[in-house]
Amino acid sequence: MAPLSRDREAAAGPGNDLTCDHALTIAAQGLVSDQEAGAKQRGISSPVPSAHLMLLLDLVDTSRRVTETSRRLEKIELIAGLLRRTAPGEIETVVAFLSGYTQQGKVGVGYASLRALESATAEIATLQIGEVDAALTEMARATPQRRRELLQNLMARSTPPEQSFLKALLVGELRQGALEGIMLDALAKASGTRPEHLRRAAMMAGDAVRIARAAMEEGEAGLARYDVELMRPVQPMLAQTAEDAGEAIAELGRAAFEYKFDGARVQAHRASGDVRIFSRALNDVTAAAPEIVEAVLALPGGDLILDGEVLCLAPDGRPLPFQVTARRFGRKLDLERIRGELPLTPFWFDLLYADGQSLMDEPQHRRFETLTRLAPDGSVTPHIVTASPEEADEFVRGAIERGHEGVMAKSLEAAYAAGSRGQSWLKIKHAHTLDLVILAAEWGSGRRRGWLSNLHLGAHDTDKGGFAMLGKTFKGLTDQMLEWQTAELLKAEIGRDDHTVYVEPRLVAEIAFNEIQVSPRYASGMALRFARVKRYRTDKSAAEADTVETVRRIAGL
Repeated sequence: MAPLSRDREAAAGPGNDLTCDHALTIAAQGLVSDQEAGAKQRGISSPVPSAHLMLLLDLVDTSRRVTETSRRLEKIELIAGLLRRTAPGEIETVVAFLSGYTQQGKVGVGYASLRALESATAEIATLQIGEVDAALTEMARATPQRRRELLQNLMARSTPPEQSFLKALLVGELRQGALEGIMLDALAKASGTRPEHLRRAAMMAGDAVRIARAAMEEGEAGLARYDVELMRPVQPMLAQTAEDAGEAIAELGRAAFEYKFDGARVQAHRASGDVRIFSRALNDVTAAAPEIVEAVLALPGGDLILDGEVLCLAPDGRPLPFQVTARRFGRKLDLERIRGELPLTPFWFDLLYADGQSLMDEPQHRRFETLTRLAPDGSVTPHIVTASPEEADEFVRGAIERGHEGVMAKSLEAAYAAGSRGQSWLKIKHAHTLDLVILAAEWGSGRRRGWLSNLHLGAHDTDKGGFAMLGKTFKGLTDQMLEWQTAELLKAEIGRDDHTVYVEPRLVAEIAFNEIQVSPRYASGMALRFARVKRYRTDKSAAEADTVETVRRIAGL
């Protein structure tokens, strides 16, 4: 039987001691809402009552329709329509669910829990958004036994489409095409705010969920309070790829060129003599980098926010491999010893805030000029400004000869677009590389027997959602990498057959390749030739992987 949305006058769910009429009568008298009455009977804390409580099935149906259309404007209109029908108290939950995650984060439910689940399904949809959110909140702090009971109850009250949605949501596997850009445009449309203002507020706050209610309830006035704030990290500005310096100059004109380091991206905040260091994932890593804290404290002036990279250098000044720098952020014991062995050196390339003023809307050249007056020469990224492809090429060669990854080209007039991967910043590397997500791995043979070896590689598909496969590779893997990736991939396992382990798409690897070919073999329509693994990017999330659009542009398609 197909699931049916209940009417507002429908009965409380099966097993509820209250009759339908009695529950509604109590609600009408203002003593308890029908949602609260049902939730109390099921042992779930009730959310704040609202006059327009939404069924989970309404959201699931919107998610299905968003998945089924490839048209961006239609996706936006579908989501905007749902948001307009959402009660203020449920806005954050709806935005989070449609974005593919829960506000509670990990609640202790994984693939194993769901595989072991034995639950009936509901024929009629009665489950409300607020009830799901309340159950997830309780799961996050429950004992394992209580968590299993809550999960069992939640699934038993869900129709088959709702169960499928919830299972995908709980393990981070929701693939519906409601990517952040679409969600932000839909939120702007539903709230009547300007998309650029809403996008900026989301980048300042960290994500769309944190600003959703303010946008829907207060419009532009609500967004105005989200600006750069000391000790609250903003999402880093990202770059597209250029083939070479000539292509970058053709795109940007006269531009700034800076060394691109193979280090750890950091954001340093200083306020009233206190310093905090944040990673590119916005995690607080202050304790792991005391020498960076000391360097920031030594800078002249007052409050500030710096953007840069830190890396470990060899005695001759050449950079050590990224994995060496990463060790500094994985160590919590014996910090003084590891600091003596592998000291971190900062290289700053942007200044977002100084002496009470945000500089994010200032052009790049002005931000950099202010930075150079503030920071000593040795701590500022090597930098030139030119419109000459020959001069830029020479600068690129110099960066590579010194052991660095390549060069960044930046528009002199560009503001700092937090979280944006636009054409204002372009990365130029000495070899073709892409940061791709591991989708699956095949068991090795011969001397690689017992290890997961042949990797299935995917790029972020911003049109359809999820990841599009670009090929496989087992090349470039050392024994140490094989051992590490086997352990990590098995932790992320979501299924397997005789030869292949399929994994949650969360591990990112930097993949070198010779060229990109048109290929009907993969859904992306492309395949990498002579792909090989350079390293794992443990500092990057799957959302930061290179996109199908980037791959097409590199391929000239």
